[in-house]
This record gives sequence, C-alpha cells and structure tokens, in this order.
Amino acid sequence: MYREAFANRVVCHQLEFADFPESFGKVNLFFISDVHRRKISEKIIEQVQGKVDIVIIGGDITEKGVPLDRVKENILLLKKLGPVIFVWGNNDYEMDIPLLNSLFTSLDVKVLVNRSLFFESEQGERFFILGVDDLSTNRADIDQALIETDKNSFKILVSHNPDVARKIQSNHGISLMLSGHTHGGQIHILGFSLYEKGRLKKEKNRVSLISNGYGTTGVPLRLGAKAETHLLTIQHCGKAK
Repeated sequence: MYREAFANRVVCHQLEFADFPESFGKVNLFFISDVHRRKISEKIIEQVQGKVDIVIIGGDITEKGVPLDRVKENILLLKKLGPVIFVWGNNDYEMDIPLLNSLFTSLDVKVLVNRSLFFESEQGERFFILGVDDLSTNRADIDQALIETDKNSFKILVSHNPDVARKIQSNHGISLMLSGHTHGGQIHILGFSLYEKGRLKKEKNRVSLISNGYGTTGVPLRLGAKAETHLLTIQHCGKAK
C-alpha cells in the first residue's frame, strides 16, 4: 500500500481527434493532479523531460499544513518540462490564497479560473485550454470560460472535480476533459471503494481522463489505485502514431 502511494508512474495516452488542428502535428501534455503533501520526484521529471509541450496541474497542488516552499519546489520541477497551467482544487483553497497567488505569479504559472488560454500554430490555427473553478466553490462557470474561445475550435476543459461533466453541454464543443479529485478511490477493499479507479473514458462527444492523482489524502496509503501522472499525445486523425 505504501509502494502504490509513492509510485512514480507516467501513464501515456495517444489520442486522435477529427477536430484537432492538423497544423500542430502532435502536442504533448503532461497532466498531474492531487499532489497534496507529496514531493514530486526527479524520477517523474526524467521520464518525460524533452517530451512535453505544456504542463497542466489539475488542482490540489497542496493542502492545509503544507509549507509554501514545498509547493514552490514542486512547481519549479514541473517548469523544467514546459510552461505550467494551474486550476484550483478544493484543498488548494485551504491555503493562504493571496500567498499562493503571489507564488504562481512569481513563477509565471498561468492560473485559469473560469478562463481560457489559446495556442496558435504557424498557420494560424488555434486550440484552447479552459480552466474551470472547483465545484466546491459554487463558482464553476463553463460559459464564462468559453467567452473568449472560437466557436468551432478544439477545446480542452480542465477542472479538478470530474462531476463538472454534468455541466457540460453538447454545444460547448469540449473534446477533452481532464480531472482528478477522486484519487481513483485511493484504497479499494475487496475491489470496492467510494470511487472508481481513474481511467480514460471515450464517450460519444468527448474523451475524459480522471486521474488517480499523484499524492494521497488522509493516510499515505493506496490499494488498487496506484499513484499516477499522465503524458497525453494529441493529434489530428489520420496522423501516424
């Protein structure tokens, strides 16, 4: 249980979408969520360094009682991989918010709270990453995040709690959703837990990734939901893998 909790695992996903702009070729996203009290290992960085275009933190980079210096060290490690985008998780709000925001600003972390960020190819095509606030705040607003997006663009929605999916409508045009929060159940006894194990789910209108997360909450143990991070390679349909 201890080994599963402190595993340094990168799960790789190859994803193809008809609406992803072909001019980007391949885009590699490193996704990590639910770090909590854990120190990110250099082993994780070594596995993916040189292979990442964008780093996305899917919430709970910290929690009450975690020294701010540890959060800084973790972010500095992630910055070795590429530019970092952050969305808030419920436990992040236990911290001193102005101090945490100041840290993000000083480290040039792009914080998305019901906002979007676009990336543009040399040919002028765009895709958008939307960050939607955690459901626990009662401020999660997908419509607000969509305001500055192009109607027919490829959109990735990042929000800590996967239950945000209930707010997604077909006309939002979300092709990929990234979440954490559940820890994949963290501890499964005889195969049962409060939550399902994390997984990549391909649905009719989008693909959803719910991560087991990297850290733990409560006890530093896992069973049947090993700690994980993710490297997602996204490309247009028809490109060779």
